[in-house]
Amino acid sequence: MKILLDTHAFLWWIRDDPRLSQRARELVTSGRNELFLSVACVWEILTKTQTGKLHFSESPRKFVTEQMAANNIQALPLTLDHVLRLEALPLHHRDPFDRILIAQSLEEEFPILSADPLLKNYSATLLW
Repeated sequence: MKILLDTHAFLWWIRDDPRLSQRARELVTSGRNELFLSVACVWEILTKTQTGKLHFSESPRKFVTEQMAANNIQALPLTLDHVLRLEALPLHHRDPFDRILIAQSLEEEFPILSADPLLKNYSATLLW
């Protein structure tokens, strides 16, 4: 199965955070799934680093690229179709990073690995 990782799911997995559910941990470590990280998540990580909400012992660029390579995570680029899909999404969630993840999930038909309860208001498939 192809799975789109929410930003927090990626970070919690990489940092072995106990907030990552057991099911989520199994989905990312089983080796049976293709894992994707949206470039919007990378953008969110960089934004939160620049605003002081996230901290890394190395540059975020180095951290993200090394972790993606080491964990066989593919980048999911943003496309025009992803962005245009936003027009049809209701404003249940006002976070632009989460909204684009929903749009990508729906457009690509990938479930999202996320603990965000607001995402349940959309028709995308959520895993946690």
